[in-house]
Amino acid sequence: MLGGPGLPHGADEDTPVFVISVAAQLSGLHAQTLRSYDRQGLVSPGRTSGGGRRYSMRDIALLREVQRLSQEDGVNLAGVKRIIELENQVDALRSRLAELTEELAAAYTAAQQATAAVHASYRKDLVPIRQQTALVVWKPKRRR
Repeated sequence: MLGGPGLPHGADEDTPVFVISVAAQLSGLHAQTLRSYDRQGLVSPGRTSGGGRRYSMRDIALLREVQRLSQEDGVNLAGVKRIIELENQVDALRSRLAELTEELAAAYTAAQQATAAVHASYRKDLVPIRQQTALVVWKPKRRR
């Protein structure tokens, strides 16, 4: 969603663009709450070269989720942090699974192509013969 509503042109949901006062207003929280969540590692906004916090749309959504979990679901902030960590881990595992699935599909395709190349390399002038089994009895001549 490049240049979406409320975002500068070229920015996406991960671009840190909002100062803390705007992020507080967008999330419905007090700026001091945002600072507290940052200190506790619940939401880690980007930083300017001067150290000022800059929040992305993803950060705003995460702030809302932290608030929902703590206020509506009664989860303490340590529990909220663990939930966020686990969700991030699940996202990372899903991404890795997608990568491995693509690699496996590519390897399978390569194996099929290699098999086809081997079969194509067989000589066409060879004719298979029917194999039969015969028993031959050998009797050596006796030496006198």
